[in-house]
Amino acid sequence: MTNTTLLLPTSVVGSYAQPDWLIDRDTLASGSPPRSRRGDLWRIEDPWLSQAQDDATLLAIRDQERAGIDIVTDGEMRRESYSNHFATALDGLDPNKTGTAISRKGTPNPVPLVVGPIRRTRPVGAVDIAFLRANTDRMIKATLPGPFTMSQQAEDQHYHDPAALAMDYANAVNDEIQDLFSAGADVVQIDEPWVQARPEPAREYAIPAINRALQGINGTTALHLCMGYAAMINDRPDHYHFLEELSECTVDQISVETAQPNLDLSALQPIADKTIILGVINLDDMTVESDQLVAKRIERALEFVPSQNIITAPDCGFKYVPRKIAYAKLEALVAGTRLVREKLS
Repeated sequence: MTNTTLLLPTSVVGSYAQPDWLIDRDTLASGSPPRSRRGDLWRIEDPWLSQAQDDATLLAIRDQERAGIDIVTDGEMRRESYSNHFATALDGLDPNKTGTAISRKGTPNPVPLVVGPIRRTRPVGAVDIAFLRANTDRMIKATLPGPFTMSQQAEDQHYHDPAALAMDYANAVNDEIQDLFSAGADVVQIDEPWVQARPEPAREYAIPAINRALQGINGTTALHLCMGYAAMINDRPDHYHFLEELSECTVDQISVETAQPNLDLSALQPIADKTIILGVINLDDMTVESDQLVAKRIERALEFVPSQNIITAPDCGFKYVPRKIAYAKLEALVAGTRLVREKLS
């Protein structure tokens, strides 16, 4: 369960809108989310890029605080995508070549090329989380890609066994999670959207890989499950292809999107013993929700999940949403949650 005593705490999923002066948002949105390194996306050159990313991170933190968010992240300001920052920092990849994998849109996408054993040889995000911890007194969440998702976002020329590849990614994730908690994280979230995109292989080896990634971890853990960025994937089914299976994983919190797909929330019953990070902000619609609409979306879940097991959030990350709209939607999330909180109390 979440380690805050507040009823219906609010959270972001991970990313916040990066400023236009930091990253070329038009180029970013023109293709699939980067899986390999994309240094050409940054508008700031070295040696000033790191300083600019620090400044953008402070803006993201302050926006979340001003809006009233209870559990904040660093907005993933230093990342070209939610996954490539960590995935490309591992050993076992060809440093000069990329591979190819098919994106969720069905198009070829450059990805890490696995040519040796996947190993994490150094902390990747611990410095970022220490910076976040030093700049807010709120609960903080660290995010990183999960082992199954990374195994689907790579071309394997070494293992020739997808389950073994996922398990070595899990070992790397486990090491990273421990360092993220040591750096001050209150919650560590692994992002596993590809269990929804590839449910058949997920049923074969995703749960053992996820459980290995969480093995021996002392701290609150979360898993984000979504149907892809709204800016990239507009068509949403009204159900998850891989959700009930997550009752078998050892994670504490599960993040699901319910607003854009208008999910039948009876699907939450098999995982209702977990804390549900309930997505109630639609990131495909640039109209800002009313307080009442957000409250209605939250109340739909109360039939199936106890209120003490719910954290309210956007459906997904704000990476592709204009910053002005992203901030207004955070305010709507907080206001709608407050309405429900007042009714329940």
